[in-house]
Amino acid sequence: MYSRAAAQAVDFWALGVLIYELMHGASPFAAPSEIDIYSKITAHRAGRKSYPSSFAPALCDFLDRAVADEAAAVAQCGPPSILDENGEMAKQYNFAAVEGELYAWWERQGYFKPGGDPTKPSFVVPMPPPNVTGHLHMGHAMFVALQDIMTRFHRMRGEPTLWVPGTDHAGIATQMLVERALREEGVERRELGREKFLERVWQWKEEKGGYIINQMRSLGASADWSRERFTLEPDMSAAVVEAFVRLHEKGLVYKGDYMVNWSPSLQTAVSDLEVEYSEEMGKLYYFQYRVAGASESDFIPVATTRPETILGDTAVCVHPDDERYKHLIGKSVVVPTQGREIPVIADTYVDMEFGTGALKITPGHDVNDYEIGKRHALPIINILNKDATINAAGGPYAGLDRFECRERLWSDMAAQGLVIKAEPHLQRVPRSQRGGEVIEPLVSAQWFVKMDRMASRALDAVATKDITIFPERFEKVWQNWLGNIHDWCVSRQLWWGHRIPVWYPEGQEGYFVARSVEDARAQATAAGVSESTPLHQDEDVLDTWFSSGLWPFATVGWPQQEGVSGSDYERFYPAAVLETGYDIIFFWVARMVMMGLELTDQSPFKVIYLHGLVRDGEGQKMSKTKGNVIDPLDTMAQFGADALRYTLVTGASPGQDIPLSQERVEASRNFANKLWNAGRYLLGNLKDVPSAELAALAVTGPMGAYELARLPLPERHIVSRCHQLVARVTAGLGGYDMGDTGRLIYEFLWDEFADWYIEASKVRMGDRSSAEAQTARRVLVYVFDTCLRLLHPFMPFVTEALWQQLPHAGDALIVAPWPQMGDAPLPVDAAATARFEAFQALVRSIRNARAEYKVEPARKISANVQVSDAALRADLTAEAAALALLARLDPAALSVSAMDGAPGDAASGRAVHCVVQDGLEAYLPLAGMVDMAKEKARLAKQAEKIQKDIAALSGRLNSSGFADKAPPAVVEATRAQLVEMQDKLATVLASMESMA
Repeated sequence: MYSRAAAQAVDFWALGVLIYELMHGASPFAAPSEIDIYSKITAHRAGRKSYPSSFAPALCDFLDRAVADEAAAVAQCGPPSILDENGEMAKQYNFAAVEGELYAWWERQGYFKPGGDPTKPSFVVPMPPPNVTGHLHMGHAMFVALQDIMTRFHRMRGEPTLWVPGTDHAGIATQMLVERALREEGVERRELGREKFLERVWQWKEEKGGYIINQMRSLGASADWSRERFTLEPDMSAAVVEAFVRLHEKGLVYKGDYMVNWSPSLQTAVSDLEVEYSEEMGKLYYFQYRVAGASESDFIPVATTRPETILGDTAVCVHPDDERYKHLIGKSVVVPTQGREIPVIADTYVDMEFGTGALKITPGHDVNDYEIGKRHALPIINILNKDATINAAGGPYAGLDRFECRERLWSDMAAQGLVIKAEPHLQRVPRSQRGGEVIEPLVSAQWFVKMDRMASRALDAVATKDITIFPERFEKVWQNWLGNIHDWCVSRQLWWGHRIPVWYPEGQEGYFVARSVEDARAQATAAGVSESTPLHQDEDVLDTWFSSGLWPFATVGWPQQEGVSGSDYERFYPAAVLETGYDIIFFWVARMVMMGLELTDQSPFKVIYLHGLVRDGEGQKMSKTKGNVIDPLDTMAQFGADALRYTLVTGASPGQDIPLSQERVEASRNFANKLWNAGRYLLGNLKDVPSAELAALAVTGPMGAYELARLPLPERHIVSRCHQLVARVTAGLGGYDMGDTGRLIYEFLWDEFADWYIEASKVRMGDRSSAEAQTARRVLVYVFDTCLRLLHPFMPFVTEALWQQLPHAGDALIVAPWPQMGDAPLPVDAAATARFEAFQALVRSIRNARAEYKVEPARKISANVQVSDAALRADLTAEAAALALLARLDPAALSVSAMDGAPGDAASGRAVHCVVQDGLEAYLPLAGMVDMAKEKARLAKQAEKIQKDIAALSGRLNSSGFADKAPPAVVEATRAQLVEMQDKLATVLASMESMA
């Protein structure tokens, strides 16, 4: 029913596209997937349309009605079934048949919305908004998995839980993509003009900007998509304007000419954090700075890696104590090829031992030179246009590209005899993180936010534990960066983004920071500016990180809902936890904390959880160049979303990089299959069970101590261990230890539940109508249901699919109560657990003996088990059938008795003696384990080989040549080998004698 309904919904979409094509020609819009169709309905109901802007209003209305009608019908459908037409589960878990439909069912049922107990504190996770240009990579998969685990855990704990999703407009990245597409059409951005260009960017965003959201859905992200936000939507833009204005009113925003990182290809300033330094081989150019009015031999040797910046030099600097140059301080030198005279100055910044001990100072194009220039009041000469060509200040080199200028200038200097030498030099080259081109330090008029006070508050928030950072070691990184922070350049010379809310009166000095043009006009009038004077808004936009810095509070109603009782802002701010990669702790996390404290007077979240980077299986950083990139979409297509999620989360501790290999993901897929097979076993044993018993098996709460105490040993043990697991998982997830916690669930389900209890329960199922079978079914369902709840945050799809087939109370596992809702621990029978562990040790001991004696797997052997503890003896007697099954014993030849000495066959050496632990032993008659004739023949052959080895070793040791010439260590090792072989022979001969 669901698939047909989903197909019809997609057909409605396709029909709409067909109508559009008939009206406007070919359309590039593809039908969405079944997962996507319901997200579009949700987005429409929330008032945020997701149809392309070029769709006619009538067409949008038609699609709205058609899809909404279909959605209403589909909403009546239950969860997708994993059973075939015969009511059977497949032999293997087919994740592809489960994940898409199950996710769509969750979403249309509204399970992702914040429900829970309104009296409990809300648990809110702001999703790091991926770039609207993005496609899913492993970093995204990592944060989706971790945040979804947190969200599902707290949702099941009954807390009002909100995971706020959205995307970032990604100013630089998006503008680059659209400009590139325009160039392919032969059109440049400036030819279109700002308004037309922005229309093209919005069109691109609406048509192609939602891919990553649907890809996150395929991972099982249970975010409230009805609240999906975009950093350039109207409410978010209003928040950005309000933030800028308030910061300006506080005196924290200013405009000034300062040194910035300039991206020539993007023609915008970029943040220090968006500059990457790479080690590259270049040249170090040595040349003469000749003293003005002196002979040609009177010069200061200087070196530079960027000769073109000589055109902007305004001083040569030496150390005041450098005897080589003391006599020149205060004199002038001549700028090569320019003829300008500049002073020789002294500053202790200069290292006399490095290079020539003299520095050329270019305040307009070097960060350190800029600071020296300010100290000495040097003029600043800008030699570059915005595209990094030389401007008029470069004289005859004007119009040349910076690198072309470098070569020509150096050639001209050589012709004038000013060149000393040029040699290879390894240098750190600053490159734009986005464009990849070499960054130019450039003095430019930009908008800045003062950081000192804001950084101090962010430092205090962590120091006082108002914010806790996981792992704690990143607190030192936090302190180092914020303690040495510079003012934040927030203006960008782009068109796509939040335009700076500043207006300038035409032809006049000054500006007005305002919430709107009307507000700016009112300010201008009050300042005496004529009503007829045009006001022009600043051409620049704000740094993308400025808007994303508001994310935790702007997404839940700030500033519109400030002070509104019961509003989203009051309910969902501050957030509980901010989870992200440690690599953006400065880009984003610190800025959110600073902005949150300054604008809301609250820390925006209580916990910062930092995960590591995902690397390949060898621990190397993934890169297309190396060819070691693992695509999450390909991985999910091969192994399923659950397997990828579980592998990522359990791969490392918080803050550590995660090595990811296909083998590990495959192992997680095998775990999902193990779980699936356990479910098949349970469901197989629930067939033909009376409906009353079946209904009673539904888990409605934890098993109490009274019921636990009356269970048989294996059941008491597995329930007790399950309750211990609940406590550890609850504490682990509550303490943000996802990796170890996920492994605990795996170990219990694989090693204890599947390998021990399920096997032991098969004894109970001989008579399916017996009381023992009923007890086993109760415990099987209870423990499996509990484990599915614990595992659900990690592997949501397979757990929900299996839980739906069990007898259950409630509609969905995603909103089922967590096994431990309060602080009270669940009951545990420690004595029973200890006795069952003795049972397990006995089984392992017998299995080891069988393996040592190479007993055929199908052969059932005899055993005489002796136990000193009466309670354990009673339990082993009661569980003799389970012991026989697990250890492959002959039930008719199994005895459990008090300790009364070795039986006769053991005394004669005809039985294997297994000492399991103090007070627990087993005797296994050899006659039942091996074919005595074959075993004697095998031992005789083994003894013959050992004797030959002994003879060879003895001969070597008795040889004078060996004993005299071989190194002492070799001789000693040979003697040790001889002793070992003699011991082996004695053991084999003793075994042969016992069989006589």
